[in-house]
Amino acid sequence: MDASAPLQPQGPKPAGASSLAQLEAIRQLGLATAPSRPESAFHVLSIIGQIEGHLMLPAKNKTTKYEHVIPQLVAIEQDPKIQGLLVILNTVGGDIEAGLAIAEMVNSLSKPTVSLVLGGGHSIGAPIAVAADYSFIVPTATITVHPIRLTGLVIGVPQTYEYLDKMQDRVIRFLVEHSRVSEERLREAMFRTGELVRDVGTVLIGREAVELGLIDELGGLDKAMAKLRELAGVPAPGAEESGTDLAPGPGPGGTEERGAGDAGPAEGQGRAPGGGPGHGAPGRHAAGDDAPGDGSGGEGGGP
Repeated sequence: MDASAPLQPQGPKPAGASSLAQLEAIRQLGLATAPSRPESAFHVLSIIGQIEGHLMLPAKNKTTKYEHVIPQLVAIEQDPKIQGLLVILNTVGGDIEAGLAIAEMVNSLSKPTVSLVLGGGHSIGAPIAVAADYSFIVPTATITVHPIRLTGLVIGVPQTYEYLDKMQDRVIRFLVEHSRVSEERLREAMFRTGELVRDVGTVLIGREAVELGLIDELGGLDKAMAKLRELAGVPAPGAEESGTDLAPGPGPGGTEERGAGDAGPAEGQGRAPGGGPGHGAPGRHAAGDDAPGDGSGGEGGGP
């Protein structure tokens, strides 16, 4: 290094550097980090658009790339600061193996997970929704369940159709194991004719998905976050300041209990059967199992 070269001042980075870094993160990974975001115990994972697998979709398509999502899930599992995962879905489905891979990753996390279907959780997006410990759907959202479909070149041999049957069984098995719906009801909905889902399948709107057993509960973001806090044992924001540091007062009898080493009752006054501080009510247990959805989306195929 030339000793005569003037030293460059080590000042702060340009103001636009952080903005450029955020834009690059959005462009490459689909991640947006809001400036000065408060610390949170939960991570939010978005499954948006079409789930892209081994085949790359056109650049104009809004996609969720599985090579980006799977490493995120591994990082979530390894990060001790993250205590829960919220999965937001608004997808038309997509690649079957990519969707099942994401669903298995979500289901195998050791941390609490909650899913929320907004807009749509169609096709192979349904297994991702039911893979969470508890699932919600808003009243106007829809889930489409239908049999597997393939697009593009197909080799016309019997083994191809056998493979389709095996792939269909994989999807159905996952949905039934992580839901409250029976295999008979699920197959009936998937192969129903007469509805506008390419004439085979069923469109479930909000409450219908809950009644079928596909989704656990009808609700939005507020209920999803409350459930995630409950499963993770994390108090709601501001709960620490709401008087929890106050010492417990006297019991119902109006007289505080004496310690074992205290003196006897003063001046012949009998000791009331004092009521110590009562215990809080136990937390509400998670109601029901995970609900399944229709996970059958062909390669790049939405409903």
